[in-house]
Formats: sequence, C-alpha cells, structure tokens
Amino acid sequence: MEIKSELEKRISEIETIIEQYLPREEGYQKTVLRAMNYSVRAGGKRLRPMLMQETYKLFGGNSKVIEPFMAAIEMIHTYSLVHDDLPAMDNDLYRRGKKTTHAVFGEAMGILAGDGLLNFAYETAAKSFFLEPENPNTGKAFSVLAGKAGIYGMVGGQTVDVESEGREVDEEKLSFIYRFKTSALLESSMLVGAILAGADEGQQEVIESVAGLVGMAFQIQDDILDETSTLEVLGKPIGSDKKNHKSTYVSLFGMEASRQEVERLTLQAMEELKSLSLENEFLSELLLYLIHREK
Repeated sequence: MEIKSELEKRISEIETIIEQYLPREEGYQKTVLRAMNYSVRAGGKRLRPMLMQETYKLFGGNSKVIEPFMAAIEMIHTYSLVHDDLPAMDNDLYRRGKKTTHAVFGEAMGILAGDGLLNFAYETAAKSFFLEPENPNTGKAFSVLAGKAGIYGMVGGQTVDVESEGREVDEEKLSFIYRFKTSALLESSMLVGAILAGADEGQQEVIESVAGLVGMAFQIQDDILDETSTLEVLGKPIGSDKKNHKSTYVSLFGMEASRQEVERLTLQAMEELKSLSLENEFLSELLLYLIHREK
C-alpha cells in the first residue's frame, strides 16, 4: 500500500465531511465564526477523525453516524491548539505554517474561538443521536468524547503540563502529562469508532490500550522533532519546549533513548492490534506512518 497517496485521499474525504458541519459566517457574532472556521481550515493531518473512521471500519461500521463524531473530535483538537498557542500558554505565532488564530484575530477572539469550537463540537456530535436513534452505543460514545477531552483527560494533562513549566519533572509525572494531554484524544478517537461499530468490552479495552501506546509514541516523536526539525518542515516553531522551560522525554533521557522508546511503544501497539484478529491494512500502516512522521 502506498500510504501517502491513500492518506491524501482520506484527508480529502474527511475535509469534505468536516466542512459540512462548520458554522456559517453570518450574524452579529460572525467574527468568532470566522475565527473558528479559520482555525479548523488551517489544515493538519486530520489524524483523529481518520483514526475514528478507520477503527469504526475495523469493527464493521458502515453508517454515517460516525461523521458528526469525526467533525466533533477535530473541533475539540483544534480548540486545544488555539488555546495552546495563546500568550498565556505557549505564545506561538505559527501553527501548520500559518499565523495562529490569536495572531490573526486577537487574543480575546482566540479565547472565544476556542470556547466556540469546544461547545460546537458537542452540538455537532449530538446530531448522531438523530441519525441512528436506535443505536444504544451513541450515548456511551458521546460520554467518551466528552470525558477524554475534560478534566480527567486532555484538560487534566494540560493543567499538569502548565504547572510543571520551569520545574523538574520525573518520569511518572511526564507519563501522566503525555497520557492525558496527548493520548486522551487519540484514545477517544479510536474508542468512539469501536463503540459505535458495536465492539465488545474486551475489544474496546484493547483499542483504548493501543491508542494510549500510540499517543505516547506520538508525543515522544514530537519531542524529537522539536529538537531536530525546522520551521519549514514542521510547520510550527521548533525549540518551543526549551523556550517554555518544559521537561520532555528527550530532555530527561536523551535522543537515543527517546528513539528506542518510540520503537518499543510502537511494537507493543502493533502486537496488541494484531491480537484482535481483524483486518484493516490502512489503519496499521497509518499508525506506523504517524508515529514515525517527520512533521
């Protein structure tokens, strides 16, 4: 399989789905709507909706009920980036090779755009209840989506990350930050796909574990790229971790150990995925490609 061409094809399909759910830029509040849409349309790998869709297919899902959730997870991910870039957080002016939302619309509108995307994500996901009112799994999927994004998920990890700036962090706390800040939305993506397709409890546990391992590897690879890549390749400023005095896997254990840990986590994730005895060649190739990405 030629992963890059398949990736481009699926990104295009996902872009079309997301676009259908974006708000119209009209009314007195159109500035925040423009800022929200600017943020989502800035691009990206569309990794989370793609993982959600491919996991849904892995378990035999073939309905449009997944689509509002796909749009919603991308809105949640985008809101987190918009707020992460704010002056009070990482204070970054570029994201995905473009000006960040607050750099274009101002700090206040950046805050409101993030707020708007988070709330609109739940409005969007809720549309799935009307697409398949007889599907008993929709409520559980909605609960996972909300929980993994909140105080016991991404927001919790972000909190510890912010409080740890300029302080020494041990491996246990760093793992907590990575598991909650990064892995949580990947777990949400794959778990929602599995739940909506009717995967049983055991299968859901395996998928959540696979996503957690991939998320850890993904974040450590991000640490590596922050040290070794360039603005042109990465699409965002490099060295931001050092600038913000953040401990990373690389700063704690060094570059070689970080690369070895990425490989270990990747192998474990692939073994657990194989244990399901289900076939989705693209999903397996996608996970490997993303973990070993260069941007």
